[in-house]
Amino acid sequence: WLVIDRKVYDVSRFSKRHPGGSRVISHYAGQDATDAFIAFHKDKSLVERYLKSLLIGELAPDQPSFESNKEKALVEDFRELRCSVEKMGLLRPNYTFFFLVFLHLLVLDVASWLMVWHFGISFVPFVVGMVFFTTAQVNCWQPFNTADLFGSPRWTAFMRCCYPTSWWNHLHNQHHAKPNCFRKDPDLNMHPLLFSLGKTLSMEVSMRMFGEAKM
Repeated sequence: WLVIDRKVYDVSRFSKRHPGGSRVISHYAGQDATDAFIAFHKDKSLVERYLKSLLIGELAPDQPSFESNKEKALVEDFRELRCSVEKMGLLRPNYTFFFLVFLHLLVLDVASWLMVWHFGISFVPFVVGMVFFTTAQVNCWQPFNTADLFGSPRWTAFMRCCYPTSWWNHLHNQHHAKPNCFRKDPDLNMHPLLFSLGKTLSMEVSMRMFGEAKM
C-alpha cells in the first residue's frame, strides 16, 4: 500500500501492471507518494479512474501525509511552491526553446558530416567530426525524451523510441522517483564508491561491500 493525498491504496497487484514499472511503486511502499504521483502523472483525471478500485481507506486526522524522514513545514512549502509555479505557467513547455535546442543539435550533426566530407578522413578531421557528432547525440535525448512536449502518450512514446521501455521504467523513472536515495536510485547503484558521500551513505556502502563485522 501507499498514500496519495491522504488516501491509502492497495497497489500490490496493480504494481505489476503499472506502465511506469513496478519498482517505482515499490520504492514508496508504506510511504506517502503524493509528490511523486503529481510529478509523474500529467493527466490526473485519467489516472484517478484506476485509483478508485485500489482505494482501501484514508489516513487518520492525526497521521502525517508526508514521508517520515521529511519535515512537515518543508513539504508544505514545496507543495505550495509547486502550485504557484503551475499557476504561473512555468511548467508549460516553451516550444521556441526546444526548437532552438533542436536547431543547434542539427547544426552540430551537419558540421560533423561536413568536416569529414570536406577535409577527408585523416586523424584530425575525423576526431573533430566525432566530437561534434557525439556532442549532438549525447545532448539530444535529455530535453526531447524527458519533456512531455505534446501532452500525448503516443507522441511521448514516439520521442522516446530510441530507448527501450525497460530503461525508462527500471532506471530513468526510478532515478527521478527517489533521487540520491541509496539502493533506490540506480545512478547510485551503478558504482557506489563514486557516490559514497556523507557519513550515513559511506557506512551503508561499506557495510554492503565489506560486511558489518569489519566496520
